[in-house]
Amino acid sequence: MTKENDSILVFEYFTASGEKEKCIISEAEALIFGLLDDLKDLKVDLVINKSYENVVKEYENVNPILIDIDVVSWLKDNAGDFKKAIFISAENNNNLYNITKILEENDVETYTSSSDACLKSSDKSLTYEELGGIVPQPRTFRFKIDPKGYWKRAIDNLYEKWQAEDPLTPLKLIIKPLVGVDCEDIVVIENIEDLTLDLDKIFKPGSRVIVQEFIEGEDVSVSLISDGKKAIPISLNKQFVELKNDKGTYIGGKLPFESKFKEECFDIAVKAVEAIEGIKGFVGVDLLINADEKDVYSVYLLEVNSRFTTPYVGLKQVSNFNIGKTIIDLIDKNVDIDDLDVSLNGEVEFKKSGDNLIVRRI
Repeated sequence: MTKENDSILVFEYFTASGEKEKCIISEAEALIFGLLDDLKDLKVDLVINKSYENVVKEYENVNPILIDIDVVSWLKDNAGDFKKAIFISAENNNNLYNITKILEENDVETYTSSSDACLKSSDKSLTYEELGGIVPQPRTFRFKIDPKGYWKRAIDNLYEKWQAEDPLTPLKLIIKPLVGVDCEDIVVIENIEDLTLDLDKIFKPGSRVIVQEFIEGEDVSVSLISDGKKAIPISLNKQFVELKNDKGTYIGGKLPFESKFKEECFDIAVKAVEAIEGIKGFVGVDLLINADEKDVYSVYLLEVNSRFTTPYVGLKQVSNFNIGKTIIDLIDKNVDIDDLDVSLNGEVEFKKSGDNLIVRRI
């Protein structure tokens, strides 16, 4: 295969690498097969695990490249054969950044965010610094989990400092991995005495975390399309987050979600995406609608996801436009972002149930 090939390289990390855990793979399959449906009028080179051989035969426009190794290793040897690519990956183990970097180093045009943008948005501390003074964010500090437990003393000192600023309001903290997805390993500290629990069993010694003030409110996200310079919001999404034993788990959402803070959410999401150079394609921004109406800010930014996120599978059910094809046309400059019609028709809920992701119109 040579660079003269005009087809688009397409893949999703877990379905290409042969992930077997059903809870993970159901969401991954929904994303990649949704994208393939959007690109049905284009020539596609699809990298996918050999276990999907019979499934991908149904796509007439798809040239399947069946592999039995992880896709990152495959890309290191083969990315140079392609001219352009659109792919889906989460931040786990820096996969999003590493994959993008490999493609860039092989001069592959991507319809996803740049590696620098992926790095800044994947690292919650870098995101906080990049967006400081641009959008409201919870106060955030970065710590390293050391084997001697000094991190507990540091967090205790931070707690005392923040509590002293407002001694009449009980302070809660939230601890997150520096790079993580879907509320993975999020721990809520309701009382500072809870720091006696063995958090180093959750966060391994040597790992880095961020500690934020915990703000009570409603978890939402905004899905957007960006051409790398300008972003437009598609929908406000309600997030279903389950807090159990002081640990958060993302289980799905519904869209579009109506709120009196919708326009404020859209404004913050657009500012955040446009402030990080190189974010393009389909992206998501996680926000919190503040439950305290007396607070200075009604909406806080939590995270920027410079990649395809789960609401994409819901939006496909109700959008009046082809999201995947629009991204291609937008970045190829065949359409102008100001001319896009991103209207929706209906409501949809997507929710993890056991090992499955259930998507239904409501």
